Amino acid sequence: MPSFSPAVSGTRTRRSSALAVGATSFAFLVTMMGTTLPTPLYSIYAQELAFSALTVTILFAVYAVGVVVALALFGRLSDDLGRRPVLFLAVTLAAVSAVLFLLPSTLPVFVVARVISGLSAGLMTGTGTAAVIDLFPPDRKAAAGMLAIAVNTGGLGLGTLSAGVIADLTSSPLTIPYVVNLVLAVLAGAALWLFAPAPATRPTWRIRPRRLQVPASIRGAFVTAVLAAGTAFAVTGVLTAVSALFLTEYLGSRSHTMAGLVVFLTFLFMAFGQLLARRMSTAAAMLVGCLALIPSAGLLALALANIVLAPLLASAVVLGVAGGLCLNASIATTVERVEQQFRGGVSSAFFAGIYVMLAVPAVGVGVLARFTDLRAAGIVFSALVAALGAGVAVAQLIARRRA
Repeated sequence: MPSFSPAVSGTRTRRSSALAVGATSFAFLVTMMGTTLPTPLYSIYAQELAFSALTVTILFAVYAVGVVVALALFGRLSDDLGRRPVLFLAVTLAAVSAVLFLLPSTLPVFVVARVISGLSAGLMTGTGTAAVIDLFPPDRKAAAGMLAIAVNTGGLGLGTLSAGVIADLTSSPLTIPYVVNLVLAVLAGAALWLFAPAPATRPTWRIRPRRLQVPASIRGAFVTAVLAAGTAFAVTGVLTAVSALFLTEYLGSRSHTMAGLVVFLTFLFMAFGQLLARRMSTAAAMLVGCLALIPSAGLLALALANIVLAPLLASAVVLGVAGGLCLNASIATTVERVEQQFRGGVSSAFFAGIYVMLAVPAVGVGVLARFTDLRAAGIVFSALVAALGAGVAVAQLIARRRA
């Protein structure tokens, strides 16, 4: 019988682990890319299907509903079945969503596609975060958390930017982005099948929605984490709700790349915020992140009030750094602190909370815009999310003084 030295065995184990991390991260990235492809294309859909600001935010809302439903009902599914089956299901739903977007554009088809896209994101967000952290040794959980956030936000940012660039360079802006995403989803599914670790026990595929639970040991930290990261997502929701239509209707921009770039900058600088967070304590990173959300919202309001581009771009950059600080600290104090058998549920509960906070102001902008206009609605909700960031920061300061 052949024998292998410990060195050879160790090399193979490391290679296998690297392939598993790569396959899982790639699937995570591709799935999240698919969820933001429509963002820079809304101006085209607005012309073809007569979408109003309210319609756009409702479409954003149904996506968020899909995310929250998947997280709330099936957030612990990967703890029961194993990570790979749920990751594979998420990628499959992402592919189905891309196919639906390739059908003739009608509002009902668009709504169904957005809901399925939300379901795919919900399954992937909770399970993908837990899966990436599982694949790292205990002494590298911080690096694992950073990678999980990076592929999550990186996918969201690349989706908007790639769709915008493709829309400007091709004559089929409502087709090619989804074809590319469909191909990538198929490749991601194959990579998961080949390289992601199989469940320790054979899955029974008996899907039983179970209430998400957070271990008592981290409940206080969990609430703080959801409020901090959720506030960053709330500002992102306002920015996403107003940026594309603001560029088109008020700044006269016809560049879909610019519409994608605004959102891309937010998620790009979230990566920088994560790197910055590694040089700070988690408490300091969370506090600084919440405080930085205030000028971010202020810059957004300034751009809307004066109809200028520069503060809009600056808002996206500051928001990205602040969001990266909040997300890194939040994951470190919640998902990274629990045992593996609870990680999928805690991760899903965390993202369910912050996606609710993402959706509410985005929908609020669309509703208020019906009674005023997009600029006024954006300014009002910029003020509200700035006040929310200030309130969360004050609450943290009070908690630190009492500790």
